[in-house]
Amino acid sequence: MKKFFAEFKEFAVKGNMLDLAVGMIIGAAFNAIVKSLVDDIIMPAVGVLIGGKDFTALSFQFKDATIAYGNLIQNLVNFLITAFCLFLVVKGINTMKRRREAQMSKPEPEPEKKSDDIVLLEQIKDTLVEIQKSNNKQ
Repeated sequence: MKKFFAEFKEFAVKGNMLDLAVGMIIGAAFNAIVKSLVDDIIMPAVGVLIGGKDFTALSFQFKDATIAYGNLIQNLVNFLITAFCLFLVVKGINTMKRRREAQMSKPEPEPEKKSDDIVLLEQIKDTLVEIQKSNNKQ
């Protein structure tokens, strides 16, 4: 039983689980904002444009049942706005990932090949340094 609770604790406190919980909370708050945007701004404006209709009141009677399709239209607009915003977020994240991967995968520039003159001068310098060291020891 102790092992079971230890395993559950590891699962519940795992980084991915916490990220998911934070994402769910932010998503719920974002959904409230989008719902308010659709219900309070977009749909009333669309209603005015099509003749002053209230979408939530759109319905028709089918025998004894009332089919309230206005709510469906409102929820579809809500969904489309939410999906579009999430698309923009994912697109932005993917763009950043591609840029980062491109930067990470760039090969190190090869050092410039030294000209023969430079190589010769370095050899002369090294020889002079060795001669000076040997003279200082004597």
